[in-house]
Amino acid sequence: MRLVRDPVYGEVDLTASAEELSRLADAVAAGEGWFNSTTSPGSNALTGIEVGGTSGPGVLIRLDPERQILVISGDSASRAVLADNLHGMASAEDGGHLHVDYFPGHFYLAEGSLPLVVNSPHGGMPAR
Repeated sequence: MRLVRDPVYGEVDLTASAEELSRLADAVAAGEGWFNSTTSPGSNALTGIEVGGTSGPGVLIRLDPERQILVISGDSASRAVLADNLHGMASAEDGGHLHVDYFPGHFYLAEGSLPLVVNSPHGGMPAR
C-alpha cells in the first residue's frame, strides 16, 4: 500500500493491491484497523492508515500530521458506504480510480474531510 499526500491540492493518493483494498474496506466497515504503507525518504508519503469508529455524523478523512498517517473515522452507516466503494474498486476488473471528495450536503462524508483518490489495482482508465 502506498499513500502520497499532494501538498498543492491537499488530496491523498492511495495505491494498493486488490487484497489490501479489500482488507481496508473490511476495516472501514468494522470501524477499526491499522495499515502500514511504504514510504520513501524525503517524499510526501504517509506512514499508514488508522481506521476508527465514531458516533458521526459521516466519515471524516483527515491527516494526523504528527504521526504522518491518514485517519478514517465515522459512524457505522457512513463507513458502510465508503467500505462498499472500496470493495467495488478492489473487485473491479479494469482500471480507473475513485474520487472520495467532500462537498456541502455530501451523503456520507463529514465536512472537513480530505480528498482521497483510490487507484484501481489494475491501473489506468477503464476500457469501458
